[in-house]
Amino acid sequence: MTEATVSEKDAQADYETLMADAGDKRAADSKAVTEKSAAKAQGEEALLAEEDNKKGLGVQLMETTQVIANLHSECDWLLQYFDVRKEARAEEIDALVKAKAVLSGADYSLVQTARRSLRRSA
Repeated sequence: MTEATVSEKDAQADYETLMADAGDKRAADSKAVTEKSAAKAQGEEALLAEEDNKKGLGVQLMETTQVIANLHSECDWLLQYFDVRKEARAEEIDALVKAKAVLSGADYSLVQTARRSLRRSA
């Protein structure tokens, strides 16, 4: 009888130790689940923020691409008509120099007459 009582007390102690260890493990597991759930929520929040950022950057990329295309077409136009514009600018400078000379008192009427006589003789 004494042996059974001692055996039962040992079994009861082992059971209480097992239950205490299981409770501690359950608490640790519950804490780990809570921490991992929080980490997952933060990761999903960061993912959503990055997806929004990606959409914004996509819009910005399209706008930048449009600006580059506009600049490219403008540059092409400038290159295409550079010689014409250069010649027109040179003629305008020449005309301004002559106008300034006329205003300063120079007489270009003979030059025009000489040009007319050259044209008539040709």
